[in-house]
Formats: sequence, structure tokens, C-alpha cells
Amino acid sequence: MTATLDGTRTGERAPLAVQSFSTISNVLEIPSLIKLQLDSFDWFKREGLRELLNELSPIQDFTSTKMDLIFGEYEFREPKHSQEECRERDMTFSAPLFVDVELRIKDSGEIKEQRLFFGDFPLMTDRGTFIINGAERVVVSQLVRSPGVYYTVETDVQSGQRLANAKLIPSRGAWLEFETSAKRILSVKIDRKRKLPVSVLIRTIDEPGLLPGDHDNPAFAKYFAAQKRLDEEGTAAAEKARDAARRECEKVLGTDDRVLAFFEAVDVEGDLSYLTATLGRREGGRNNDPCENKHEALLELYRKIRPGDPPTHENARSLVNQLFFNPRRYDLGRVGRHKLNKRLALADATDQRWLRPIDLIELTRELINVNLGRSGTDDIDHLGNRRVRAVGELIQQQFRIGLVRMERVVRERMTITDPAEATPSALINIRPVVAAMKEFFGGSQLSQFMDQTNPLAELTHKRRLSALGPGGLSRDRAGFDVRDVHHSHYGRICPIETPEGPNIGLIGSLATYGRLNDFGFIETPYRRVISEMASDDPKLVGRETREDVTDADGKVIAAAGTVVDKRTATRLKKAGLRVPVQAVVADEVTYLTADEEDRFVVGQANTRVGEDGRVLDERVEVRVNEEFKLVAPHEIDFLDVSPKQMVSVAASLIPFLEHDDANRALMGSNMQRQAVPLVRPEAPLVGTGMEGRTAIDSGHVLVAEGAGEVIEASGT
Repeated sequence: MTATLDGTRTGERAPLAVQSFSTISNVLEIPSLIKLQLDSFDWFKREGLRELLNELSPIQDFTSTKMDLIFGEYEFREPKHSQEECRERDMTFSAPLFVDVELRIKDSGEIKEQRLFFGDFPLMTDRGTFIINGAERVVVSQLVRSPGVYYTVETDVQSGQRLANAKLIPSRGAWLEFETSAKRILSVKIDRKRKLPVSVLIRTIDEPGLLPGDHDNPAFAKYFAAQKRLDEEGTAAAEKARDAARRECEKVLGTDDRVLAFFEAVDVEGDLSYLTATLGRREGGRNNDPCENKHEALLELYRKIRPGDPPTHENARSLVNQLFFNPRRYDLGRVGRHKLNKRLALADATDQRWLRPIDLIELTRELINVNLGRSGTDDIDHLGNRRVRAVGELIQQQFRIGLVRMERVVRERMTITDPAEATPSALINIRPVVAAMKEFFGGSQLSQFMDQTNPLAELTHKRRLSALGPGGLSRDRAGFDVRDVHHSHYGRICPIETPEGPNIGLIGSLATYGRLNDFGFIETPYRRVISEMASDDPKLVGRETREDVTDADGKVIAAAGTVVDKRTATRLKKAGLRVPVQAVVADEVTYLTADEEDRFVVGQANTRVGEDGRVLDERVEVRVNEEFKLVAPHEIDFLDVSPKQMVSVAASLIPFLEHDDANRALMGSNMQRQAVPLVRPEAPLVGTGMEGRTAIDSGHVLVAEGAGEVIEASGT
């Protein structure tokens, strides 16, 4: 609509001339703004559900002698009702889930197969929402502490000593909390139960083969022979013989000498030794650890964890296996294993998600190193130690709860059902699974009624990150540190957009270019800066050398400031040298997590770059960890891709954001979401370039799936 001079309106819109005043070129296209939601739900449908069914298979009866129930392939069929129909009739937009189930009868060897209906599973719409009972809901992503090991240091008030603590947090299972006392005694709490010396735990997990000389020790010869037989045959009889041989070794394992030998490389000698103090074997000192070997340590551990129960060796052995070495009870998760291996410099067992004896030994070694100041501590607010559980993982967790409840029913039915008459459909009751999913979508703190005030409000809701919810923080217990802006948030979580009330800092928003990696850590993109090139790199021709390049005899091949031509490149190639060149910004874009970024020097997006990619500024403002410095161009590793990358979508819609006070920008970001949408949308007089992308990804704009020409519009 355009207005004429006499105030009347004509039927046509005046074309808007858009003029860009941007001084920074657009290096990287902004990714889909609801990719986080869509990708995560897609992962659940492809891999997450498969993981769960594999984890649960096979379900056996209580005696493990009658039958096995195994889950096979699954499929989501077409939804019964369309999205529009579900909205109008207050229904849930869902698809029927069918799973192939196989029942194996052990005595007869009979196999019964059925494809069973596992309930109607809520589906995500292409706008990243769920329609539950006719209302659109969003599952907010949760920001939680990653599984793994964390070391912290406290200063003892009386002695002024550095006392290190460690926490081993699994994805599922018992927490281990290690402490150091002022008397240098190392102790551990298992699942917040009573404290016991670390040496007792080390004794209980001691195995033949953990020390270098074990293979030559005649006391372990029988065990190694039985283990070899088990590896070759893999039979139940061979496993039984191996376990019997291991039990015979128990009185030789876990002795003081073996415990001290595990830590002799890191522990100091004499009166300052942490393990000597923990064992309490000093003259005149108190005996902290009353055990002599693994046999006694198992009983001691059982007494501490199950006080009141009469301890037997079988019960104690079973308890330790259930606590740490049973994948059904203890799961570090893929992320936990990755973080543990990274922190303790373990290269092997990347797929093993339960604990191993060597993990606990290395963890204690590192605790001694932190106590002695040889190793650093971990910052629990750093985004390298916090990960995002998106919608797919949250649904997987809830679905697991339903399946575990169902498993209990199946096992009870297996015990009382005659194997000849049993069928998969008679054993399985899907009600607990359906109830668990209803409970999640209808009542979870993270499943929220979508904010539909305007398109920006919807989009922001889908990109929200919450530290609250099950397994997260509570607003009453959260202190200032966890709410504060952290240097690792740069390019990952917006430092501006957060609520103003009691949830301040606990609810944030994903930054414009932020994305999740396979482990759930937030990555942000950077442009690589090259200041050194291999002599055989074809791109070397045309580059200017930064300093003199000399061969092995000290003869100058190319002086500083030389533009490398083909002849010079050939001479450099023969010398096989790395050539220092003037800093050039490469075309490649690299995504970095917060802990990877800490190793690099990162420049700002407004650094002046020539058409040939050369950095033009003599000194460049950069970030190194949480410090800001001015450095020469050749010291830079990466450059930001855009000034928008540090803020969220809502904050990036504010023109001249850099001139605003942070508190006012926060209010502006939040109040934009409360604006009343126009019946006839109009372009803003001053924009930031994010408006179009925001409108498209909000799902409120009709977008053709293929390229073409619009020849007619039938609506207004």
C-alpha cells in the first residue's frame, strides 16, 4: 500500500530500495535456525531408539534358564491424522511405532516372532514443535554438567595447604567423590555413602596383569592360563574356571606393596607420601586401612556401603561388579568415556562405557598430581565441561524409563508363564512406555507450551537453553558463578539474552552460528589464518615471505618480503622447509568447541582483510582464553566469521547493538518477543540483515521447496 499526497491509499506497495552499509563481507551463510531441534529428533528416530532397544536386549527371566526376549528392527508408520486436523480436534500429532520382537525358548530352541505395536509416538513438525492434545509445545534443550572426572582444589583454613578433590560423574550409576585431608589421607565416598580410604577401593579392583611384572609371577600363572583358555574357547565352563582362578589370587592381590607400586611413579617418598598416609602404616600412626589384601578389602567395602547386612565374599564381589563393571547399572556414556580419556590421557577403550580398574588407578594418580601442583584443576562453568541435552536425548532418557518399567513386568510374566504357551504379545505390556511418554510431553519442566506471541518469540523458544529441569540445577541452589557470563560462551551462548527474574543466567539462548557436535558440546565457526606453509603447497606461489628463508647451510633462498614465484617455489620444495608467509585468511571454516578454542589465538571479525586474503592491520586485537591482547598478524590462528556470531537471533535484530548498554540490550531482546505482530507486515526502516532469515526459519513464511517463478498469488 502506498499513500498519495491527498492522503488516499492506492492498492500497490511501493518497492523498497534496500541499501547495505555493511563493511564486513558475509563469509558464512547463517545455518538453519531450528536445525538444533530437527537434527536431534531425527537422531532419536535413526539411532537413539536403536541404542535403547539394543541396551535392553535380551530380557531374560529371573533364573536366566527359560527364555530370552530380543528386540529387532522398528518402524514409524504414517501419522493417522494431519497436523491441521490434530490442531482442530485437540489431538496429538503422532505416528504408530512397531517393533519386531523375537522370543527364544531355551529348552526347545523354538523361536517365536511378532511385530508389536508400541504405542503412538509424538512426531516433530517441520517447524520443530510437537502438537500435543491440539496445542503446540516445544521441548527446550537442557544445559547440564557433562559426565566425566572433575578436579577442584580447596585451601585448608588451618594449615593453608592445597587439598585436591575429584568427582567422577557417570551418565548413569554411582558417583565417586575423592577427597584429600590435611593429613594427606586420600579417601573416597561411593554414592554419597560413608567415607573409606582410597587404598580399600584400589585393593578391591586389583587384578592380575595391572602391574608390569605380573605375567612372570607364579602366583598368577593359573589365572593367565584360564584367561587364555577363555579367549580361545569362549565357553561358560572356561569362564567359570577363570573366575575360580581369580578368586584364588585374591589373597595375593591388593597387598600394601602392590598398592604402593601403582603410584610410585607419581607419589612422593617418605613422610610426605599420600599413599603411605592413606594406608596409615607409619610408626605410631593410626591404622586408617585395616585391610591386608583384596579378600579383606571386599568385605570392608561391603560393610561401609551396606551397614547392617552380614558380609560374605560372594555378596561383596557381586556388589563391586554391580557398582562399577556392569553396563546395565553403570554407564559413563559416550561423552563420559570421551571426557575421562581426554582428562586422564587414556588412548584406549573408546567404546567401553563402564569403568575399568586402570581408570580408577589413573584417576587417583591424577589426584596426587593435582595435590602436588603438577596438574591443573577444572572449571565446572566452562562450556568444555557443560553439554547440551537436546530434544532427542531427553526423549531417549524418558523412553528408557518406560522400557525399564516394562522390562520388570516382562520378567515377572516370564517366571509364571509356561514357555510352550508364551508369546511376545502375551509377555509385553506397552502401558508403562506410553505412560512415560505422556508424562514427559504433558508434565516435564522442559516440555513447554510454545510462546506464540510473534514469530521471533517462537524461534527464540526453540533455541532456548535451560540449566533447570530434571538432572539440572534448581533456581534456589544456583549461585552467581553458574549464572554469570563465561569467556567460553563467546559464539556459543548469547551473553545478552536471558530472563530478568529469578531465572537470570540459568536460561540462555544459542548464539546465531552455534551448533552441537556429536557429544553435545556447542561449537562455533572460525576462519583459519595461515602464517606458515609447506614448501610443496601449490598455494605458496604468489605469497609474500614474512622473514628470510634459509637452507641447512644458512644460505638465503628467499629474503623477507619476497613474493614467491614458480622458480623460488621449486627451490623451496627441494629444501623441504616450512615457509613463514604474511598472514592470510583461508577460505576454510573450522568449527571449534570451547576447550579446543582455549589453545588458539582468535581475532575479531572486523579485522581488515584485503581481497587476496591478507591481514592488513599491523596489530590485531585478539582473545586468548579470557584475556584480550594486541598481537602481530602472524600470531593469529583464527578469525571470527561474523560480528553476529557472539549474540542470539533476538539480539542480532537490534540495530547498532554495539552502542547499547548491555542491560538495555537485554531488555530490548526480551521485549521484542512481546511485540504484537502486524496483520500487514512491513520492512523496518533500519535493519541488521537478520530479518529475512528469522522470518523464514520461524515457519510463518510460505517458502517454495524448489526454485521457480511465482506467477500468481491468490491470497492477500
